[in-house]
Amino acid sequence: MFTTNYYATDHYWHAVLNRMKLPKLIVFLTAVILLVLVSCHKDRVVSTSFYYWKTVYDNNPLERKYLNAMHSKELYMRIMDVGYGDNGPQPVSPVSFKSALPDSIQLIPVVFIVNDVLKNQTSGQLDDLAAKIVYYVEGRIKPSGRLTYKELQIDCDWTRSTRDNYFYLLRRIKSNIKLKNKILSATLRLHQLKYQRSNGTPPVDRAMLMCYNMGNLRKYGDQNSILEQKEIEKYAGKNLGNYPVPLDVGLPVFSWAVVFRHKQYAGITKRLGSVNFADQRTFKPVGNNLYTLQKDLPKSGLLRGDEIRLERISADQLFACASYLQKFLSSDTLKIIYFHLDEPTLKHYTYENLSKAAAVFR
Repeated sequence: MFTTNYYATDHYWHAVLNRMKLPKLIVFLTAVILLVLVSCHKDRVVSTSFYYWKTVYDNNPLERKYLNAMHSKELYMRIMDVGYGDNGPQPVSPVSFKSALPDSIQLIPVVFIVNDVLKNQTSGQLDDLAAKIVYYVEGRIKPSGRLTYKELQIDCDWTRSTRDNYFYLLRRIKSNIKLKNKILSATLRLHQLKYQRSNGTPPVDRAMLMCYNMGNLRKYGDQNSILEQKEIEKYAGKNLGNYPVPLDVGLPVFSWAVVFRHKQYAGITKRLGSVNFADQRTFKPVGNNLYTLQKDLPKSGLLRGDEIRLERISADQLFACASYLQKFLSSDTLKIIYFHLDEPTLKHYTYENLSKAAAVFR
């Protein structure tokens, strides 16, 4: 048995401190404190990957380079939406595969559920929906070259009125025999994070905090509805550390062009990219990220006088967002998932840009 002579030890340190002058004492104590803090510090385990949100998967060389450069081992792939049809909930725009996934990449299927689908559903109807979702996912992943998966993610912007039905659906999915020993995760919007009491906590193993699409897309003005730092700080903060489910983080690497006609929202045009707006004879800058169209563009369905808000996220914005969030996250393992893996979008970010933002969380 080990024994300690506490009197002798105390006497020793008392003698040491008496021999030190005050400046030396301060330096000594500071060094001891730093040594203790460093020895107790443990790096968070952070992995990085992407969402894949297109309806056709093809093994794109540039996209594969980004997966390799980020040392990604997983790909969160939208398998289908669940919308409401004449005969109830049904699959919408399921993904198809032109090629198999790279051997080094695990597929994590994601199912997006339109919130209205959950309204006015009986428990029996939700039981049926849960079984159909799992069955459909099992069949849909096979053309990817994968026979199984380790995690299923459900994406839904649930509300107070659909919360109970949604959580019941999640429990039924989790209890399916096909989900045995698998992780069930769900996406989490900022308003669901902040208002936990009214929105509840989804009964899942992990939640993916979506740090994008946080503003009012349809509101006229020069704001950025994809990511606003002040909105992150308004909703996140201490709510991150207090959330009862382990959190991962989704960050945006996409842009879009929001069209306003007579200052009224007219939609998102998919035919315009950032490069188009360099032509100032066609797109006249009128604000921070607002442009006025100088001529009709029939192929894009746009008219002269339309105002277009180009929303995009810079590498600096990603870094600022990551720097803020990491201060409040408490989990020792964390996934950073960029939305989304798409060649035209990725060209605006270097490997170093994305690695730097992810490294902040370590």
